[in-house]
Amino acid sequence: MKAPALLLLAWTVAAGCRDAQAPNPLAGQSGTASPAPAAQQTRIEAAQLVVPPATMHAVAAAAPGATFGGGALRYLGYDFAPAKPFPGGVMRLTHYWQVLKPVSGEWTIFVHFQRMGLPGVLVNADHVALGGAYPTSRWKAGTIFRDDQVLRLPRGLPGNALDMYVGLFRGQERLALDQPSLGEENRLHVGQIPLGDGPDQAPLPVYEAPRATGPITIDGKLDEPDWKHAPSTGPLVRSLDGGPTKYRTEAKLLWDDKYLYVAFTCQDEDVWTSYTKHDDPLYNEEAVEIFVDADGDGRTYNEIEVSPANVVFDADFAERRKDLQKAMLWDSGTRSAVVVDGTLNDGSDVDRGYTVEAAIPIAKLDSVPHVPPKVGDRWRFNLYRLDWYGGRKINEGSAFSPLYQPDFHNLPRFGWLQFAGPPTKG
Repeated sequence: MKAPALLLLAWTVAAGCRDAQAPNPLAGQSGTASPAPAAQQTRIEAAQLVVPPATMHAVAAAAPGATFGGGALRYLGYDFAPAKPFPGGVMRLTHYWQVLKPVSGEWTIFVHFQRMGLPGVLVNADHVALGGAYPTSRWKAGTIFRDDQVLRLPRGLPGNALDMYVGLFRGQERLALDQPSLGEENRLHVGQIPLGDGPDQAPLPVYEAPRATGPITIDGKLDEPDWKHAPSTGPLVRSLDGGPTKYRTEAKLLWDDKYLYVAFTCQDEDVWTSYTKHDDPLYNEEAVEIFVDADGDGRTYNEIEVSPANVVFDADFAERRKDLQKAMLWDSGTRSAVVVDGTLNDGSDVDRGYTVEAAIPIAKLDSVPHVPPKVGDRWRFNLYRLDWYGGRKINEGSAFSPLYQPDFHNLPRFGWLQFAGPPTKG
């Protein structure tokens, strides 16, 4: 018997001023989504076939072989991140469904969370598979597909774990669970999600930036001795949950009396961008970013981004996310250079990545305590990368200090930048 194919389907995000790694829907937003255009559906159905990940949780032992709709659908399992989602935080949840025979009509998937052993739904996360890009009327028999959703858990959830139920509905009707003993009210009980502490308990990372001992040429090559001896941040992590990213990104920082120097080294198999003008919305595509809250007041801060085409976006915020157009009037004076190891904007070949080098004038940053900085000064800051892969359909945001929510402007989660003396040469 031929094994069913696994169709890899990725969540997508809406364009706009919100950070591109912030997907929809979040918990509390229910209802259905409009079907995607036929061309998009065709691309999805032609997506890469993969083997189910080893991390996929098995359906609860009491529910092997559970099906819906007279044997039409089988729920195979799920996985999630972080390992212990926390109240008030963002959770990535992935469902795996097997289509055994076609499903008649359009149905919406629902996910219910409630406290273990007690009645009452605490979280209701209704959604159409892949935001409407793969409606039930197009599900093909013999496929196993992956349905990702990202949701925010409400604050104040009781207990240390939640029961999870799944099912499908349209209007007031639920698709029948063929084994009623495996759930209740046509909902399948699929497992339990452990709850953890919030990010306030997670330590903030510290980067000690060495003082440069010689001139730094902004050419994207990072061949000066100071760069060679500067410490790496280590790989940036997924901004939503602190997990590993698909492609590796590392950064280094240096400083002198006039400039804060930042360098990113980004692994990437498809380096691309469509933006060509200063202050274009780079956050919608591929870019690296540095956010600086020099006085650590959690209010005034600067945002500087560089694209793989060496286009710069910069903004000076008087308050968190307040008045973007006014913030963009600020010119940071940043000098930058990019070296692409591959071919920019050519999806037909395989690239290796790109390097970004930037010099940011310290005197132009907002609310700098000392100009020039003094050894021992500490600023709040964060580093980010936005990457699109999988045919430029899958978006991933990475960070020096993980945010645990879909917002690069989450100032309380910024790490620490400490100004140190010259680098130790080993």
